[in-house]
Amino acid sequence: MPRRFCLIFIALFWLPATHAAEARQRIHVGYYEFPPYSYTDAQGQPSGSGLELTTRLLDEAGYEADFRSYPGARLYGGLLDGSIQLWAGASGKPELAGHTLEGRHLLGEITLNLYFRLDTPAPIIPDELQGQGVILITGYSYWQDVNQWLEDPARNIIHHRTRSHTSALEMLQRRRADYLLDYRAPVEQAMRTLGMDELPFVEVQRLPLRLIYSRHAPGAERLRDDLDKVYQRLQESGENLWLY
Repeated sequence: MPRRFCLIFIALFWLPATHAAEARQRIHVGYYEFPPYSYTDAQGQPSGSGLELTTRLLDEAGYEADFRSYPGARLYGGLLDGSIQLWAGASGKPELAGHTLEGRHLLGEITLNLYFRLDTPAPIIPDELQGQGVILITGYSYWQDVNQWLEDPARNIIHHRTRSHTSALEMLQRRRADYLLDYRAPVEQAMRTLGMDELPFVEVQRLPLRLIYSRHAPGAERLRDDLDKVYQRLQESGENLWLY
């Protein structure tokens, strides 16, 4: 009888725990290729400091992360219709206003720079870009004021597009254009990959990184509050969660 009682007790204890594990809600997290914060590694797995932090916050809050890489436009579209629940990215995008919630904690900052060769004088932006060639990364978007001078017909800025940061740097070195508009973190990683020395640049924008939640996904406010609480608790425990 005691043995049977012990087996029944173990079963009663184990079943709720198993059910709780199976009941963890999967959160669809979108990202685009933005190393070292978010990217798909050589094994086809989501990687990067931003995705690692997102995974930890979700896990601590009792959720499970389901990552998928998207081009920028599709990522924003998923946030607009609720098919993507969460994104760790730049806050304050006008096209997402009214359709998203933002986490209360600043995760880090990203910097948009205009790079040029050592033999090129530092330009005054945007006036001295008139008629010049600028290398851009396909799929990346910029703030409205940057887009305005990039697309201004009167400035006649010539766009040279490429899909990778390494190829963009190689295009700049081969004089396909005199300037490269790109974000600092992925450029620095690409420079290390190519074994290049640092290039001079002019800072164009500095943007805050936050967790962005689609308002059109069920439970968005609760998800935001849960992750905010976890972040606050970890921060108060002395952990450095800043994304570099």
